[in-house]
Amino acid sequence: MNPFKYHRSYNRMYKEGELTLGLHIPLENYRFATPTMEQQVEMSQLAEQLGFTSLWFRDVLLEDPNFGDPAVGQIYDMMIYMTYLASQTNEIALGTAAAVLPLRHPLRVAKEIATLDQLFPERVLLGVSSGDRRADFSALGVSHETRGEAFVEAFQYLNEVLYKEYPSIRSSRGIVQGSNLVPKPTKRIPTFITGYAQQEMEWFAEHGDGWMYYPRSPKYQEVTIKRWRELVEGYHPDTFKPFTQPMHLDLAEDPNEAPKPIRLGFRIGRNPLIELLQVYKKSGVNHLFFALFDSERPAKEVIQELGEEVIPHFPALKH
Repeated sequence: MNPFKYHRSYNRMYKEGELTLGLHIPLENYRFATPTMEQQVEMSQLAEQLGFTSLWFRDVLLEDPNFGDPAVGQIYDMMIYMTYLASQTNEIALGTAAAVLPLRHPLRVAKEIATLDQLFPERVLLGVSSGDRRADFSALGVSHETRGEAFVEAFQYLNEVLYKEYPSIRSSRGIVQGSNLVPKPTKRIPTFITGYAQQEMEWFAEHGDGWMYYPRSPKYQEVTIKRWRELVEGYHPDTFKPFTQPMHLDLAEDPNEAPKPIRLGFRIGRNPLIELLQVYKKSGVNHLFFALFDSERPAKEVIQELGEEVIPHFPALKH
């Protein structure tokens, strides 16, 4: 059963047994420096033209040199920048990877995401997480240690206020009684639990519309996805919930260069990459988005080659 059979972006990206491809914003090879954010519109438009199905955005507030990566995301606020790039493109999906619910009031998230969906119907995907950047938690005065409990409470609040008319909500985040969120989404927005969100697998097998997990080997993903899907079947018989993951990519100029592990991904030529993606597809991955942060080659050049040589093997799905 597909609960999103009428959601265009979801159906271009997700189908049981299939794999599609997207990209991680910023589209830039900045490594550990601060990204320049140059030509993001042009490269997003190019990605759309070449058949990539999604762009994904990070929810990061502060630069934190102690975190172990640049920790600036796309520099600009996630929701605002999604709106900007949505206005410059036509059909490519835009996803949060992921909205840190303990750090964002769920009513604000609901208002923002429903507004985005009204302005750009069926193009928004909502990844949600418990967060891991201590600097952001500290700056906002939010407990890092209790973020798991805060995530569940915010997740429940978010879904109540988004999809119920005049909901009755009593929460530590506030009370809603006799009032209603406007606008409501045009359709239910696909919502993916990201990581474990400080929960047991049983929880996110029951809740959310899919799972987004970190880059791992195909074998590891296969075992983990199998266990998760067995739990999903127990809670939601005959319901397909897709699995999504990112992968850092350094696309070699030699199309046949063998894979070499890098941070959260691979340096690899396009032909072995196609073979690797087929393995990920068989392991149960339904959507994979490339981060070009560690690439040696210019992002535009890599996007062009991926679009011409790799995307045809994993095209946007028809529905």
